[in-house]
Amino acid sequence: MGDVILKAENISKQYRLGLVGTGTISHDLNRWWHRIRGKEDPYLKIGDSNDRSTKGSSDYVWALQDINFEVKRGEVLGIIGKNGAGKSTLLKILSKVTTPTTGAIKTKGRIASLLEVGTGFHSEMTGRENIYLNGAILGMTKKEIASKINEIIAFSGCERYIDTPVKRYSSGMTVRLAFAVAAFLEPEILVVDEVLAVGDAEFQKKAIGKMQDISKGDGRTVLFVSHNMAVIQKLCENSILLNNGKFVMKGKTEDVVSHYLNQSVNNNSEYIFDTLSQNNNIVACTTKLRIEDSKGDLMNEIPLGKPWKVKVFFTVKEAVKNLVIGLGMTNMYDVSIRTTWSIPQDFQAGNYFVTFTEDNIKFNQGQYKLIVGISRGSEVIEYIDNDIFITISDVVYNQEASIVNNKSGIISNQMKTSIEKLVDND
Repeated sequence: MGDVILKAENISKQYRLGLVGTGTISHDLNRWWHRIRGKEDPYLKIGDSNDRSTKGSSDYVWALQDINFEVKRGEVLGIIGKNGAGKSTLLKILSKVTTPTTGAIKTKGRIASLLEVGTGFHSEMTGRENIYLNGAILGMTKKEIASKINEIIAFSGCERYIDTPVKRYSSGMTVRLAFAVAAFLEPEILVVDEVLAVGDAEFQKKAIGKMQDISKGDGRTVLFVSHNMAVIQKLCENSILLNNGKFVMKGKTEDVVSHYLNQSVNNNSEYIFDTLSQNNNIVACTTKLRIEDSKGDLMNEIPLGKPWKVKVFFTVKEAVKNLVIGLGMTNMYDVSIRTTWSIPQDFQAGNYFVTFTEDNIKFNQGQYKLIVGISRGSEVIEYIDNDIFITISDVVYNQEASIVNNKSGIISNQMKTSIEKLVDND
């Protein structure tokens, strides 16, 4: 393997849907009969790809299919893709939490994993006891753990609660302690899933700095999964992209992220939300969103300086007071640009739409994401962050329009709002 510390060879993982185990005695017998004759598992030849948006024709699904890549010593590798792409399944296989259906993982050295909040922790034990437990699981001696324990506790920021049972920790405290253990007990390979998103901004900054230190300073390897493209670009020199359980590409992070973002954008200007059947217990839900020009025609791209509007259609199921509809806008790295919200109003049951209007768009050319929310006071009733994109083109509609740099922070209430009741013929 040379300088390669981890190698994935033809990794595939198959699951049976709906049931635990293989499902039937006939399947088990069939597998056994093929195995004693030295033949391949017959159920490896069937199964749908891991596309959640389509109805499958098989009870088997490939969470991963034929994944091949190498990771060098000291490399920080980002793993990106949509929800359901197979990222967490891949990390579980790399961490030996589960085994691949086919293929093999070759590694050199210890692997420490942070796959979800509380992984490897015993809720009845104190934070200090869990440090020793986690260290032992990672193959460390008691002496090695004791030599690092003060650094671990200080980094986690949980000194006051370190002798309190972990079951009384918040999720953020648990992640802080778990990351500190994994980072300071010096594994050769550190595997980190999206769990850092649970921590606060201060801890995320510390954790990212620590991962940079252990890769550049100590020459250890980090595999990092995140949906935060800004963090991926800051931390990872190289990344791999997965889609529906299949390997898409590996390369420089900037190129991989660009490919992923362009892949994620569609050209729809109207989005239908099937929320009526899914949210039976809430008082209001969004049904449709339209991106229009000033004449009401759908727009795929918005020229700089052109008037535009967003119509959000929603249903109120029962009389409700102080309902607010919000429209958020982020750049493609999920950095918030601005939020606009309607004035709190009382509604009777019925169908409505709110129109968010802007006289001219002032953002840099590129893709942006829209987020829709419904709230009542401090209660969030609905939050839709569902790949709703707008594209601002390089065509200039209004020469006098001044560009607002999308890194300048949150800009609030830049759009006008109005709410109307939907008539039957709409």
